[in-house]
Amino acid sequence: MNLTYALGRSQFARAPPILAAGALRMATARFRIDPGLGAFLSPARRGAPFAYACARAATLKNALEALGIPHTEIARVCVNGAEATLDRIVRDGDQVEVRGWAAEDAVQWAPRLEFVADAHLGALARFLRMLGFDTVHHNELSDEAIRKLAAESARIVLTRDRELLKCREIAVGAYVRALDPARQLGETVARFRLAAHARPFTLCLRCNVALTPASKASVLDRLPAQVARIHEAFYRCPACERIYWPGSHYARMREALARMLQGADAQPLPGLPFPT
Repeated sequence: MNLTYALGRSQFARAPPILAAGALRMATARFRIDPGLGAFLSPARRGAPFAYACARAATLKNALEALGIPHTEIARVCVNGAEATLDRIVRDGDQVEVRGWAAEDAVQWAPRLEFVADAHLGALARFLRMLGFDTVHHNELSDEAIRKLAAESARIVLTRDRELLKCREIAVGAYVRALDPARQLGETVARFRLAAHARPFTLCLRCNVALTPASKASVLDRLPAQVARIHEAFYRCPACERIYWPGSHYARMREALARMLQGADAQPLPGLPFPT
């Protein structure tokens, strides 16, 4: 059974910073953290429940991010056996259970499936564009620009920067764990259940702009002679004027995408704009 846990796009209220143990007005809660989130914790806090003291005005978001877990990585929080939002104030004696997305049979909520990938995830951004997902990326993309895109355009932030994901402007995002781009794609597809929504080869890989059909006559003077002889279906990028057709590279990329999606989602790769 698939469940959707939507922590939503609420603006987390500002709260005083987490205070060191022994400071005034502390609230001590006991935390049980899903092992899948263990990499965000200090080694001493992994694998077993632990007590943690924080300021009495701190929210669950404040407390969990002080422990090292970005709010985007949290699928579900239960306090004293009842489901809670990250805005809830931590109270003395609370029993807090935290689950990550990897531990849930759930789809991470997002207003729409459009992405912004940080400067270090260029290959992942290209793969997402191949699948037809609008993905903003360039090598000079700053953290400030990413936060602005997340806040103003509701884009899903993909990054390996844990601190960036703690920013309140980012409602939906994902810490990309894998280093290999193919595994990064599989990880992203699984987390957001992308395969059912994919429209491969409908975006320009360079410009991230939707391709438009082009008649053979309109592009004939730009085609290699062999391509003109054997192909009839063409697409054009309205931004850079690049021409696309279903050559041997198309078949290889389609096969590569299908391999990357194996095990990431039960949905098959959907139909493509070019005839197969």
